[in-house]
Amino acid sequence: MKKLTLALFTLLAIASCTKEHSKEYVSLSGKLENNTDSILTISSRTGILKTITINKDGSFKDTLKVPKVDVYTFQTSAQKRAPLYLKNGFDITVKGDSEEFMKSFKYSGAGSSNSNFIIAQLEQSENIGNPADLFALDQEAFDTKMTSLKKDFDSILSSYNDLDSSLVDMATKQNTQMFEYFEKTYISNKSMGKGNASPKFEDYVDVKGGKKSLDSFKGKYVYIDVWATWCGPCIREIPSLKSIEKEFHNKNIEFISISTDESRRSGGSWEAAEKKWRDFVKEKDLSGVQLWAGQDFSFQQAYQISGIPRFILIDPQGNIVEANAPRPSDPRLKSLLESLDI
Repeated sequence: MKKLTLALFTLLAIASCTKEHSKEYVSLSGKLENNTDSILTISSRTGILKTITINKDGSFKDTLKVPKVDVYTFQTSAQKRAPLYLKNGFDITVKGDSEEFMKSFKYSGAGSSNSNFIIAQLEQSENIGNPADLFALDQEAFDTKMTSLKKDFDSILSSYNDLDSSLVDMATKQNTQMFEYFEKTYISNKSMGKGNASPKFEDYVDVKGGKKSLDSFKGKYVYIDVWATWCGPCIREIPSLKSIEKEFHNKNIEFISISTDESRRSGGSWEAAEKKWRDFVKEKDLSGVQLWAGQDFSFQQAYQISGIPRFILIDPQGNIVEANAPRPSDPRLKSLLESLDI
């Protein structure tokens, strides 16, 4: 009896050690059909965490220790990538077709539902299509679509009962941010639609002296170029802008360039930013009305300008013609201007 008790104790001890040890790492295995790659990598946002050999039949098996609970990248090449939610103690098996990477993936085993959930979320996001199509809807259709999409994403979230709490928090936050973005952008786009009053800029520094506001040009069409001296694409538009300005020089239109040069790109000094702009205007012999926004970002923010150059066309009454007008190098700009009563 004593020997039996000792044997049982030993088995329990071994089982306990094995269980505790398994919590210290992730077990990862699986098989990729139609695979031609020999290596797969598990990467974090900061670099490669683990390299795993893929057998000739597409199978693989290994363990790894993750520094923190997070979404990692499972990939066999730059074009073949899939999300993988990992936490030490998970035992995940991956099965899929290498020729349909990620779309064909099915995860199973302890902790696998987290990765399956992420893929379901990504697939649902792809089903949304081009956001521009959403923003083109009328208010009632847009509201109906938002309600439907929210229901779809909530349904995905509720269909997984054993998700890691941190993933639930992250997904909930991302979904909230996505719908806030859709609704905010929809409202903004409608307010920036053709015929609506344009946001105004006031007291921008004029390179020729004094200050100018949008109201300074009332009674004329205004073609605005929002740019900066450090912006390569902006500079490449300068010859075309000069050309079209010359062509429409005697017409009822002002060509205004608003520089967004600021302190962070000028050694931390606003004075240096203004000097850089003035020197550039003089060196390149820029024509038209040359203004500097300085520390006022309100006009950029009102038009939600996240990238430059950005071109805006406003009518003589101060109303928007095109909130995102064609570039000077785009033949459509000349056609647009010729269609107006300038």
